[in-house]
Amino acid sequence: MSRPIIDMRGIVKSFYVGTPNELEILHGLDIVVPEGQFVSIVGASGSGKSTLMNIVGALDRQTGGQYILDGIDVSKLEDADLSGIRNKKIGFVFQTFNLIARTSALKNVELPMLYAGVPAKERTKRAKELLEIVEMSDREKHMPNELSGGQKQRIAIARAMANDPAIILADEPTGALDSKTGRLVMDIFHKLHKEQGKTIVLITHNPELAEETDRIITLSDGKIVSDVLKNNHEEVKEAAE
Repeated sequence: MSRPIIDMRGIVKSFYVGTPNELEILHGLDIVVPEGQFVSIVGASGSGKSTLMNIVGALDRQTGGQYILDGIDVSKLEDADLSGIRNKKIGFVFQTFNLIARTSALKNVELPMLYAGVPAKERTKRAKELLEIVEMSDREKHMPNELSGGQKQRIAIARAMANDPAIILADEPTGALDSKTGRLVMDIFHKLHKEQGKTIVLITHNPELAEETDRIITLSDGKIVSDVLKNNHEEVKEAAE
């Protein structure tokens, strides 16, 4: 088995801790994702998948348990260090694209590298290469309002790759797109997975998209109810123990 990129043990997430309204959303999850795996996390609204995504993406902290991201115990990091790790280790792709409005496609892709202190020439060179990968080279000078939804999402994927992250974390990446454009976006994820060996975590409520991934983790009421490797349909939780 490849080395783990995500290693979560006993992850608990509660809100309103210490009050009469304390509410536990995640109930002791164990998830190990090896390098190069394309995994989907599925579940109905209220299953806890958004809460889990925020912890995987280091946007929020767990209440209990341990999370090791690409060899780093993020549980022990201060906020400033956590922000730096998030920028370097995780590439985010959101349903709403989250592009900067008055900034060109090229500059949007450069942004994570700017925060990481990458020199200007190197930033531009890498951003141009990434736009070529997502077939958006001819739109590098366009502003977001001059782009279609599918074009915006491809720019967002290029931006997610900017710092060569350990994980691409995609939250309902086709949710705002029509089926044809969504297909194009999923094809790009498959390309990044197969050609560049990227570890991709896809959060989706769409079972058809989940079926395209190597592994499907299903959440219900804050617990893992199924964790299946697609190539052999075996429960991976037992296999990992």
